[in-house]
Amino acid sequence: MDDHKLKVVLLFGGRSGEHEVSLNSAGSIYNAIDRSRYQVETIGISKEGRWFWGVLPDQLIEQGFPHNDDGTQVTLVIDPTNPRFIRLDGGALPNQGKFDLVFPVLHGPYGEDGTLQGLLEMANVPYVGSGVLGSSLGMDKDRMKAVFQEKNLQQARYITLLRSEFEFQQESCLNAIEEKLGYPCFVKPANLGSSVGISKAHHREELLEALKTAASFDRKMVIEEAITGHEVEVSVLGNEHLQASLPGEILPAHEFYSYEAKYSDIGSRLLIPAELNDSVIKELQSMAMEAFRAVEANGLGRVDFFVTADNEIYLNEINTLPGFTEISMYPKLWEATGIPYGELINQLIALGLERFKDRQRSKIS
Repeated sequence: MDDHKLKVVLLFGGRSGEHEVSLNSAGSIYNAIDRSRYQVETIGISKEGRWFWGVLPDQLIEQGFPHNDDGTQVTLVIDPTNPRFIRLDGGALPNQGKFDLVFPVLHGPYGEDGTLQGLLEMANVPYVGSGVLGSSLGMDKDRMKAVFQEKNLQQARYITLLRSEFEFQQESCLNAIEEKLGYPCFVKPANLGSSVGISKAHHREELLEALKTAASFDRKMVIEEAITGHEVEVSVLGNEHLQASLPGEILPAHEFYSYEAKYSDIGSRLLIPAELNDSVIKELQSMAMEAFRAVEANGLGRVDFFVTADNEIYLNEINTLPGFTEISMYPKLWEATGIPYGELINQLIALGLERFKDRQRSKIS
């Protein structure tokens, strides 16, 4: 046992449509993390929600999760005085299941939406990334946009529909979208990332199918007007003292940056840094940090924009646990800005510990 090393638990997988993206992100982190500084243990969460100790992301991508009897299932002990993992079969774990920090790499629901963060807070555990509020606001596009609106951050016009409204008042929903937004428009599940379930509708028939697709993923849907412009992203790093990266532009292989364009289509390209004038870059960086603060994010976040031909900037969304694969925009932007992948991991771990230490200062009696 290397007592001088920080004990980090890498947590990935999960009950989400972004399960596979999480495995890819975790695989990249696991392969790059500095073993001279960290003792790394892994926990993979299956799509059914079972937690398996010691599984490796790359192996899960190839072979899938073990059957119940074959794997080492664990759970987190919710004891703020002695948080630790225990085996469900009563067996032993390295270091009695104790650790110094959890590094969650779970994209989407039950990992990025505040639910996991609430569990870790209850156990009094240091972890990387945003807390409950920042995570939940960053996940729910409807509430996120409401907060951006309160802060007077320019964004596309949008409306929100509940699945029940669409199912029982289909005609009036379609009419409202056409009247308020027109075509083309984007239809998105409110609580998913990685472009899962997102469609671009050019007419009523496509709109109807897009709403059905989004409704299959979430009870709430956000419909936005389409902004013609460059898709630009900025990475943010920090807790209260923030840094913003150089911006990067997405040149998607498809009509928009779909799930396939992000993770499987070799025609998509990232232009880093984006070819923008200095004043636009500074405005993007400032707006990215404003958006980060607006949702009370911590640690890391990727903020997405549209920049029109006349350099007008529209804020699209923030992702509080962005993709972390080798081709993901978040780490690539920091690499271009001067923070290589391994050092970025170090800084995120340090920020997680810093946030935990700050929270311990608050009195509870």
